[in-house]
Amino acid sequence: MTESLRTFHNGQAFPLTEIPFLATDDFLQKLVDAVDGGWRVSSYFGASAGETVNLYAILAYKKKGLLGIMATTVKGNAVPSLTRLIPQLHLFEREIAEETGLLPDGHPGLKPVRFHRSFRPGHDAWGREEGEPILPGVMDFYRVEGEEVHEVAVGPVHAGIIEPGHFRFQCHGEEVFNLEISLGYQHRGIEAGLAGGPHPRTLYRMETVAGDTTVGHTQAYCMVLEALGGMPVPARAEVLRGIALELERLANHTGDLGALAGDVGYLPTASYCGRIRGDFLNMSAVLCGSRFGRGLIRPGGVGFDCSHTQQDDLLARLDAARKDLTGAVDLLWNSPSVMARFEGTGRVDTETAREIGLVGPAARACGLNRDVRRDHPFGIFRMSQIPVVTAPTGDVYARTLVRWMEAEKSLEFLAEQLRQLPGKDIRTDLKPPGGGMVAVALTEGWRGEICHVAITDAAGRFARYKVTDPSFHNWTGLSLALRNEQISDFPLCNKSFNLSYCGFDL
Repeated sequence: MTESLRTFHNGQAFPLTEIPFLATDDFLQKLVDAVDGGWRVSSYFGASAGETVNLYAILAYKKKGLLGIMATTVKGNAVPSLTRLIPQLHLFEREIAEETGLLPDGHPGLKPVRFHRSFRPGHDAWGREEGEPILPGVMDFYRVEGEEVHEVAVGPVHAGIIEPGHFRFQCHGEEVFNLEISLGYQHRGIEAGLAGGPHPRTLYRMETVAGDTTVGHTQAYCMVLEALGGMPVPARAEVLRGIALELERLANHTGDLGALAGDVGYLPTASYCGRIRGDFLNMSAVLCGSRFGRGLIRPGGVGFDCSHTQQDDLLARLDAARKDLTGAVDLLWNSPSVMARFEGTGRVDTETAREIGLVGPAARACGLNRDVRRDHPFGIFRMSQIPVVTAPTGDVYARTLVRWMEAEKSLEFLAEQLRQLPGKDIRTDLKPPGGGMVAVALTEGWRGEICHVAITDAAGRFARYKVTDPSFHNWTGLSLALRNEQISDFPLCNKSFNLSYCGFDL
């Protein structure tokens, strides 16, 4: 299989000419063979090349810590769909159709993803005219027929201060037969705007791809630039990046633990975790002045150092937050009414999780032992790894448990790293990206794997820049978690995944 792939390691760049371009039929067969052989699809996307479309597949192989890339040039307006053979491709193929107008022939549920015009004017997979309006959420939804089957539509406008998304349930009484999720209501054109970059604003856009994952996405972007420009990152900067990433994980996991408690009406843990989340956000502010880590991760290193005074302050804050968080979560585990709601609710089995390509805590809660920090290490995680934790049951309880165990591991990692910051340098000079290159960077955001891919033209500008947020892999998992569940359990299941709307609507 590897003879059909250009293999490399996370955060590497190489000439575009080294990508194997295969005949389309051969490319599709090799992709099926790769997934059957244990490779996983990290990203799959198209790039316009005049009247043709180049398809690129980015694959990850855990056992050897390898990444691989292969490509094909498609002539015409259609390509055979692989979704029935590789279910994890179903959203990728829909995205390719929307962005390039290339029809995945035989796709079982071909619908728009973000409801925008094709990147290739004059090519539309649904045959829509140029001036025809495209309205988010207007499409043919899956329907279950039957006299006693009813349909429940939720959103895109919600009762709380959350982002827009439409959820359509097919139900028999309270039991959910099927949930279909439609997003795209806040499509921002991020990927289209990255073409021709890097621009002065590109870094700031990366900090807001998903606002609660500033560090995860910005680090992936900086890794891409560093690979394209051959920039080394000082050891001290790598440690500070790792600290910021784990603080981001802690803040969000803590917030989710509280929100899960709140969704079942258990207010003590909900209240405590809401406050403790703020404590972790404030620790990020100690590092860089921003509670969300903005301004910290910069190409070549970091924008702020950490003094001895800041180290001592953070260690004291961590110790206090650890005690508070442990007490708050112990209340959760010791409440029988909470456990009765968590256990067995919204289950996704291991094989289903593998087939649809779940990543992050959602995958690990289904027993899938995958984590970029260990499988494709980057930065400080090449030297100091965090143990990967899993749970076998794939339900709300497992997704809650994994968050707590990951929080414990992150707390231990932070205390260790803050006590032994190496060196003095925090940044190297920025170098321009090389021309005719491709670079791939993966990071493990708090929701899971983040994948950034850059392809540069001869002048070193972005001919194509692809971002895959972990939510892109995981929304299908939420949909499947609701099958045969009570519709009243949707808020709890939704929160147990806690996926990003804006990270999806790129």
